[in-house]
Amino acid sequence: MLRNYFTITFRALKRSWNYTIINVAGLTFALACCLMLFLAIRYELSYDRHHAKADHIYRLTSYSKDSEDDGRNTGVPLPGLAALRTDFPEIKNQVTMAYELYGALIRVNDKKANKFQEEGGVVAFVEPEYFRLFDYQWKEGKPQTAVNNPNTAVLSERAAHKYFGNVDPVGKSIRVENKMDFVVTGVVENPPATSSLPFEVLLSFASLKQYGANGGWDDWGSTYSGAQIYMALPENLTATQVDKRLIPFVQKHMEAEQAKKFVFELQPLTNIHTDTRTGNSAGRTVSKQMIWAMALIGLFILITACVNFINLATAQAIRRAKEVGVRKVMGSSRMQLVRQFLGETGLLTTLAVSLAFLLAYLSMPYVAGLLDIKADALVLSDPTVIGFVLILALVTTVLAGFYPAMVLSGYQPILALKGKMKMTGGKQLTLRRGLIVFQFAISQMLIIGTIIAYNQMTYVRTADLGYNKEAVLTVNIPEQKPGQLETLRNKIAALPNVKSLSYGISIPSSDGNWWSGVRVDNADKDEDFGIVMRFADTSYINTYGLKLIAGRMYMPGDTMRELIVNESLIKKLGLRNPNQIIGKYLAIGGGGNTKRPVVGVVKDFNTFSLHEETNPCVLTTRRSAYHSLGIKLATQQGGTQSISRLISEVEKNWNATFPDFAFKYEFLDQRLDNFYKNEERMYSLFRLLAGIAIFIGCLGLYGVVTFMAESKTKEVGIRKVLGASVGQIVGLFSFEFVRLVLVALVIASPVAWYVMTNWLKDFPYKVDIEWWVFVVTALLVVSVTILTVSFQSIKAALMNPVKSLKSE
Repeated sequence: MLRNYFTITFRALKRSWNYTIINVAGLTFALACCLMLFLAIRYELSYDRHHAKADHIYRLTSYSKDSEDDGRNTGVPLPGLAALRTDFPEIKNQVTMAYELYGALIRVNDKKANKFQEEGGVVAFVEPEYFRLFDYQWKEGKPQTAVNNPNTAVLSERAAHKYFGNVDPVGKSIRVENKMDFVVTGVVENPPATSSLPFEVLLSFASLKQYGANGGWDDWGSTYSGAQIYMALPENLTATQVDKRLIPFVQKHMEAEQAKKFVFELQPLTNIHTDTRTGNSAGRTVSKQMIWAMALIGLFILITACVNFINLATAQAIRRAKEVGVRKVMGSSRMQLVRQFLGETGLLTTLAVSLAFLLAYLSMPYVAGLLDIKADALVLSDPTVIGFVLILALVTTVLAGFYPAMVLSGYQPILALKGKMKMTGGKQLTLRRGLIVFQFAISQMLIIGTIIAYNQMTYVRTADLGYNKEAVLTVNIPEQKPGQLETLRNKIAALPNVKSLSYGISIPSSDGNWWSGVRVDNADKDEDFGIVMRFADTSYINTYGLKLIAGRMYMPGDTMRELIVNESLIKKLGLRNPNQIIGKYLAIGGGGNTKRPVVGVVKDFNTFSLHEETNPCVLTTRRSAYHSLGIKLATQQGGTQSISRLISEVEKNWNATFPDFAFKYEFLDQRLDNFYKNEERMYSLFRLLAGIAIFIGCLGLYGVVTFMAESKTKEVGIRKVLGASVGQIVGLFSFEFVRLVLVALVIASPVAWYVMTNWLKDFPYKVDIEWWVFVVTALLVVSVTILTVSFQSIKAALMNPVKSLKSE
């Protein structure tokens, strides 16, 4: 019996080879999409799950009650660690601080290439308790003692090989930021790609005081985002209970005014990667909404492919009516027929799964790059992946095959054998139309989303930020000695194609900012908002193209002397005219600090990315805070080669000035693009999946039109004999499908509008969703539909009516 089933199946598939190819192609692309999206979602949700205590570990975050956004600060005041151990004795040995160093320089004295400029937060000071919370596989050394003593360090295998090659690193020393030496006491396995704590160099926390931390060890008023506290809660203590106890904890240790608006909050370790309100050391977050979107889109694309199968199977049902009639007369039950037709679907699905595996394997590097995922972390041979594919194949077989199997097996044998079955039943026709509408509604939602995402990304790339981001080279500035900044300035200013240069704490728009309190003139209390400090020399405004709209530039100086403020600060103070603040005095840091005069006002510029509104900002001098050098280049002179030579000259002079440090540069517009990596990933993903959805939908549409052309051969012949033109016959086929596509647009438009409106809420500065987006979508999909339909309808219209009307 099974052999007979297989024989009949192969004959049926071979007889309708064109529909077989359409079904297999659609299912292959859909299953490959589902497989790749599953791998991506699994990757994103696996962050930090490798730790045994993952479900019990939390990070301490904070926020201000009067903050205008929903952001969270990951930094904790340095005295907070000791205070938590005192006030929460039940977690005394399960709470620790990791103090990150961003972009640290590591030197190895016994190597020729001895300078290593690390990117991001891969270097951190940690306590011995850190290794009680987080799991590491130790290759050398012991977790209990490796960082007990000052000036000790643990390296990952990757860092050990980079610094020392194949030599055993234990007992050798590294120098951090040309400040302190650390002896290597242990080596651990590389942190997995799915870690929010990707530390490669772990230094003993006992050395942090000597090294020098940002903020005071008794200062509850300042935080550094890299000083992060983690704790593992016992079974009898919940995060909610700790959050409640943190309220009196804040009131106990902070000043009354600060305590009123300061809130501590626990963040689960496993949520760090998907919580866009905070950052992480890995420098990469993916929102839960994005993960849900990927899952839903994958499901929709799979359903689209199954819709193709159902449409084609029900359209061709009449061809197999006699086969069903004969089988029923010979004694086959309905369930036997259902099993046979489901078996045919299963065979097609099995073939599609095999091809999908191959397609997924070939496209993996591209998809990994698209989603910023390490390709070697996506493993197709994983048992979980295999299990998912088996379940996916089963679900696909049932989704695509069950309804056609029930339709075919339900034919009455007498009518089937007499050839009196209708070509298209009313219910089947309605179902096919409904499924086509559903298909194209999904495609159009993705297209609308892609167009809106593209418009927003174009906007953030071209928006007026309040300064000129073009042709500015940014260079890092390490801790300097007297005279070094002047020496470097004079050398670089003399280079060709250099228009101007400026030292500052950072570029105008930065994700790392120095916040401070402020008090105006003789006010009896600080303002209820914070300000962003932009320490910069007197060339900063000219180099970055800021616009001075009132007053004058402040005088040069090594410390704070005079101040320039932005328009947002004026608005916060309730002033209407920029000139009203000229001559007023501000105490930076709040009451008790020295007051300094405001001498100018600049037009607002974005202090962060366009994800946040412009903040009140103060520009002033402070030589010790200059960590960045901006070099404005004269463009259109010499092209790429000239720029490359200039960078080489800048590097040469920089190395001569700071021989103990590593040179690092980046163009300003490239740095700004990094703010929108998540949105770029979303846009690229939408664009790819929208294309695949349209392709699968058009495959099914082509198949249905092909069947219609075959079934209406004599009708077309009669119409031609009666004088119908080719255009009229093409219109006969096209009109119905264009109508269905427009119905799909009516359904898709409000859904897409709602989803994308919510997405745009993350941007204070955003595009409007214009009416033309929906018109362009309609024109695009209608054009594709007409092209798809026309291929077969023109072929049918050009057929000789003598042949089409000739009796068998």
